[in-house]
Amino acid sequence: MCSNRIPDSGFLDWEVVASALKSDPSDLRELEVIVDLQDSEVEQLSSGLKSPNCRLKTLRLMNCRLSEISCSALISALKSNIHLRDLDLSYNDLQDSGVELLRDLLESPDCRLETLRIRGGETINAKIQKKCEY
Repeated sequence: MCSNRIPDSGFLDWEVVASALKSDPSDLRELEVIVDLQDSEVEQLSSGLKSPNCRLKTLRLMNCRLSEISCSALISALKSNIHLRDLDLSYNDLQDSGVELLRDLLESPDCRLETLRIRGGETINAKIQKKCEY
């Protein structure tokens, strides 16, 4: 199992990350990102998450300052991703619109998430609790 952590280290080519997620076969199973993300970077990451070759099981986007646009791109990608089970969006100060998008994802019959974290330490067991409270 391949796991990668992307710390706050400055410049990173997100097209390369998306390409790694799209590769056949993709060996990347865990990805942890702790860096401010621009909407365009989340959109590139999301393009990789949408790929049928993406086998990522755990995605941690912590303290990335996700905007509503970023949340929307991420949620759209996750609706077509059948492998992701754990999503950690802790410390992103999500606005009501972002939380609502996550709730809609959890209520979707296509949602495969088992665990969702939206605040530090607060875990929502997605399979059991099909709602998202913020």
